[in-house]
Amino acid sequence: SAIGDIDGLLAEYMAEIAVVDPNALDADDALAHWINVYNAGALGLAARADREGSDSVLRIPGAFSSPIVTVADEPLSLDGIEHGKIRRFGDPRIHGALVCGSVSCPTLRAEPFVGAALDAQLDDQLRAFLSGGGAVLDDDHLTLSRVFQWYGSDFVRPHRMPTVVPAPRRATAAAITPWLPESTAERVATGVVTVGFAPYDWGLRCSVA
Repeated sequence: SAIGDIDGLLAEYMAEIAVVDPNALDADDALAHWINVYNAGALGLAARADREGSDSVLRIPGAFSSPIVTVADEPLSLDGIEHGKIRRFGDPRIHGALVCGSVSCPTLRAEPFVGAALDAQLDDQLRAFLSGGGAVLDDDHLTLSRVFQWYGSDFVRPHRMPTVVPAPRRATAAAITPWLPESTAERVATGVVTVGFAPYDWGLRCSVA
């Protein structure tokens, strides 16, 4: 399958990543680098699941907790990269950019993230995630991706990232309105919309925008 054909390319990319010191980069370049590292690792995880005939990355032991790459001599897991590196930059838009090889995750961008274009890339990714099923308005009920239940506080209180304190549903919906489709954002602004979260589908998938 397409997922399973990328092992060689990923191995080369991971080798290149290992010699880059993110601490020597400016903030935008460093964040772009970490997002690329995470997505490459997640893509590798999806390729492994596909190769082993698994229907979900969650069937891989230690999928997110076991080290998958070494960056600047530091062994890192996907959880370590996301929570220990990426979220510490204080930009909640990363949640539209990080993929996990699953049906409900954002779509993999067809180009690498780069510091010079990062602001526009992150805006574009989050808008695409929300308009592509991450936020569905049905009458006066807004159903959000489970990502916004897990990480709503990152949008409501980005200066406190990373935090594990949950955010109220309405506060989360209000915080993401700049990236919602205009008609949905206008409805949310009325304050009459109820907010819920969709079940997360961990079925194996990796699509490219």
